Amino acid sequence: MKKSRRHALGQHFLANRAVLLRIVAAIAPRREDVILEIGAGKGVLTALLAETAGKVIAVEKDGRLMPGLREAMPANVDVVHGDALTIDIGALVLAAGVPALRIAGNIPYSISTPLLFRVLEERDHLSDAAFLVQKEVAGRVMAGPGSKAYAPLGILIRNEFEAKIAFTVAPGAFSPPPEVKSALLILRRRPKPVLPGAADEAFRTFLREAFAGRRKTLWNNLARDVGPERLAGVYEALGLARNARAEQLLAETLFALFRALNSRQQAAMI
Repeated sequence: MKKSRRHALGQHFLANRAVLLRIVAAIAPRREDVILEIGAGKGVLTALLAETAGKVIAVEKDGRLMPGLREAMPANVDVVHGDALTIDIGALVLAAGVPALRIAGNIPYSISTPLLFRVLEERDHLSDAAFLVQKEVAGRVMAGPGSKAYAPLGILIRNEFEAKIAFTVAPGAFSPPPEVKSALLILRRRPKPVLPGAADEAFRTFLREAFAGRRKTLWNNLARDVGPERLAGVYEALGLARNARAEQLLAETLFALFRALNSRQQAAMI
């Protein structure tokens, strides 16, 4: 059966006013704020944000919704037909004349994870984020060592942002209802990262390798590329057990392992 365009875009419009008001209260827009809203949909959240924000930039990918959005929105809303994963956020900050944007939205499930990585990449242009996402995605951001949900996404996001789940939302608050619960994920940019340099691509690549094949030990994931002898020396220096798995280790330990391996590799090249 061919999917409808709404289904293909993962659109579940938030229809419960009480939930909408809770989201706005969690965001607490101010007159000096410029809020970038992702997935404006029919504009119900957009209009509420615009009541107290200085300006809302409402991005919507579905062109069929654009005429209604543009007609219904107040003067302090700029409606933009575009893709949240590719829109030039730096240019929006420059045009708005503010140090950083606030970003919010009821996020289609299909782009939740890519959008969170986009937030990570654009962190210098964003002060905070409030996203209604699939509860499972919010759980991956919040998960710590020992949890099955603990993953590179959460490690990288929480290194740069303070994160919390404000509340969860039942499927019945949406039209059409999704099959799973949602959660409002709040991210606030830290004054400085917990681990400076952990957002670099080199550490991201290391994490992907470290968490590859969760049934494998961290040693087995890394030994092929690093080499057993070099890995053994670093493990001994850091006091790591050879049967440790990546999902058991603190972000600080993983970063220390990454830096130690990099240091040894650089020393070997000199």
